[in-house]
Amino acid sequence: MRIGVIGAGQLGGTLATWCAESGHEVAVTSRHPERLREQVDRMNGKLRVMSVTQAASFGEMVIFAPNWSGAKDAIDLTRSALEGKVVLDATNPADGAPSAGGFSAGGFSAGAFTGAFGGGGFSGTSTGASTGAFTGASVKSAEAIAAAVNGPPSEAADRMLARAGGKSGLETLIEWAPGAHWAKAFNTISTDVLSRRRGHDPLLAEFVCTDERDARDAACQIIRDLGFAPFYAGGAKAARLTETGGPLQSREVDVQDATDALADALAGLR
Repeated sequence: MRIGVIGAGQLGGTLATWCAESGHEVAVTSRHPERLREQVDRMNGKLRVMSVTQAASFGEMVIFAPNWSGAKDAIDLTRSALEGKVVLDATNPADGAPSAGGFSAGGFSAGAFTGAFGGGGFSGTSTGASTGAFTGASVKSAEAIAAAVNGPPSEAADRMLARAGGKSGLETLIEWAPGAHWAKAFNTISTDVLSRRRGHDPLLAEFVCTDERDARDAACQIIRDLGFAPFYAGGAKAARLTETGGPLQSREVDVQDATDALADALAGLR
């Protein structure tokens, strides 16, 4: 698949390299292309550097990973090129941004997640992690677990998210470029953790939020290609759970624990 990556910061550059390593043809944007020369040379033509508009046009699918402060400008440059394409949003609205509301005072109970996420419930390293590539058995079990949440979020969950107030960054991007097929992923965990956990058993869960079936399928495929376990967390509203200030932000969750983590996140809404 041809993939355009908008944003070559730590996350965007890392995802671009991993996608190229997985066999995809990748175009990545950068204001400093010389900094990517080593990665480009190592990928033997699978990774190239282009302008923002060129990368968006090049990709059959686009990974959207600029800093949030530059997200609107990037959309303005690429809106027509994104039309009809799956776009994987890896951004996080900055604290205090208009679309980042809903999880401060009055949005979430301050102690709602103390039991669920404190005390080592989702520790940084699993004692059962292997040192090699993930096994066929782990892939099978991961897909079986992920299938358990294959349906859309319940109406009750949607109502709870609506009551919490605010708008997700994903919903904002959808408003800015409604012709794209948006999904949210790769925004909850740092690249250091992703690098450490990539392809290791137990697989790290990558939460996916989208209202578009084709976007969900494409996002899940890329997540599997890169050595993680896709886990559907709901629609565009549910993306707020994974973004800045949300209960799933910065949570390292093994796939077998992802159902409980998502349930606890929704239970904390009021």
